[in-house]
Amino acid sequence: MTDNPAGGITAEAVLDGVDLTGKRALVTGVSSGIGAATARALVARGADVVGTARDSAKAEETIVSVRAAAITSGSFELCELDLANLTSVRACADKLNTLGKPFDIVIANAGVMACPFGLTADGFEMQLGTNHLGHFVLVNRIAPLIRSRGRLVMVSSSGHRGGDVDLDDPNFETSTYNPWKAYARSKTANVLFAVEFDSRHALRGIRACAVHPGRVDTGLFRHLGEGGLDGLVAMVDKGRAKQGLPPSTTLSPAQGAATSVWAAVVASGDEIGGQFCENCSVSPLNDSEARLGDIVGVRSYAIDPAHARALWAKSEAWVGEAFPPARA
Repeated sequence: MTDNPAGGITAEAVLDGVDLTGKRALVTGVSSGIGAATARALVARGADVVGTARDSAKAEETIVSVRAAAITSGSFELCELDLANLTSVRACADKLNTLGKPFDIVIANAGVMACPFGLTADGFEMQLGTNHLGHFVLVNRIAPLIRSRGRLVMVSSSGHRGGDVDLDDPNFETSTYNPWKAYARSKTANVLFAVEFDSRHALRGIRACAVHPGRVDTGLFRHLGEGGLDGLVAMVDKGRAKQGLPPSTTLSPAQGAATSVWAAVVASGDEIGGQFCENCSVSPLNDSEARLGDIVGVRSYAIDPAHARALWAKSEAWVGEAFPPARA
């Protein structure tokens, strides 16, 4: 689940004094929440940002602050993208490739959480299809546009700790669907994708990582049902109390965007490459159920290189496309 008890610092504070003039970034899921905060912070520091949204007309109603930041610094444009439909994903990638403008930063932020069982337009379980496979195809198709010394940041979650990917039953065809387990699998897939992408593109100077943004009050929680976010918080804090830890903190979107922009802009590539990050730092390995103070930590299965390669191969088979390693 997505809690981050430390928190506090905002994306704007992380980028204080940083000049991103001339840098170009792609941020998926900018219509609200963390995505909008991420785009706004990058634009405010001078970056030219392309944001994606499933419904661009609806997104225009909610990104007023991003547009406002672009009046005095950087620029912002919107591209329609439905990650649950690979036809839309490929069309978005084709549009970006046709424009041919390179990116310094790609932040794969969009996603869904704990939704009822459903399938994407291509027949994949909704959370795996949206959170992982949609981004898998998009990022790989535009990978040639990422400049040397560029960054890919996959927005994952501490929720990855709830379950490893299932390479044999990705769509719950032989097992009972559980929305939280499906979410955990998709967030583990985000981490594993970053691990293998980093391995394949490091020779080009491109580094990739996954991040845990913290528990942020956004539309992601709309499927929680009775008790909603308050019920989730109560459950998390009960577990923290047993460990002698203080109550957790629900972050603002600007705070939730902090680790994404830290990994994309501030941290060194060698520091974050192939890693899982939280609280603007690289997370330690933690396969126990206990928390490491204010740090959640990353499960070993999520950063295992062989496991990442296996998921990559399966993902290529599932989407029907091959993406070979990049050449230096």
